[in-house]
Amino acid sequence: MNQFDLNGRVAVITGAARGIGFAIAQRMLASGAAVAIWDKDESRMGQAQDALHTAGTVSTHVVDLTDLEAVEAATRATVERHGKIDILVNNAGITGGNALAWELDAQAWKEVIEVNLVAPYYTSRSVIPHMLGLGYGRIVNIASIAGKEGNPNASHYSASKAGLIGLTKSLGKELADKGVLVNAITPAVAKTDLFDTMTQQHIDYMLSKIPLARFVRVEEIAAMVCWLSSEDCSFSTGAVFDISGGRATY
Repeated sequence: MNQFDLNGRVAVITGAARGIGFAIAQRMLASGAAVAIWDKDESRMGQAQDALHTAGTVSTHVVDLTDLEAVEAATRATVERHGKIDILVNNAGITGGNALAWELDAQAWKEVIEVNLVAPYYTSRSVIPHMLGLGYGRIVNIASIAGKEGNPNASHYSASKAGLIGLTKSLGKELADKGVLVNAITPAVAKTDLFDTMTQQHIDYMLSKIPLARFVRVEEIAAMVCWLSSEDCSFSTGAVFDISGGRATY
């Protein structure tokens, strides 16, 4: 395994109690960072902390990411616990099921936008002032290839991830001269618990679009996120990095 230098850094990772976020936490701890897990699933977060605590410094914070006051409270608690925040990984997300746009439940559509787009705005809004005080920061947004291509039967998910790409580009420009770099990645689908919320037809469709003919591994995503979170990433901001097995066409 290649090594990344995150020694002395403090990383907030949302939705890290499982799946991609958990893999990112593992890789960051192995790279020397302290990790704060922000998640609303207290039980799973406790399991994650038990699994990770021997690898380094880990704190857990129960937070509803769609509640600005809760996010601000988690930011304060993290700074009190770790002294600073250098890295923010906006990983938490939901799919909201699959259906044609005009047949999707309207509340489900709204919830996907809230979790996948509004929440990363809230976390960025709360954490960026601390990064500005340090004169250093790295923000990595976990978007999706669906945000570039627009998957059928997933208009809410596709729209939320397209919005996250737009937020990344705006923040990248706003922070470019302030030592804070903001980038996004657009993975093809990985096998996580989110598969339980998708139809088999949709899963088969996504696999059929990947020239490498397999799903991305969470460890592969974690490696890319760690590089984007490091000082080695020094001239990329407002950028979108594909990890789609050849699916991306632009």
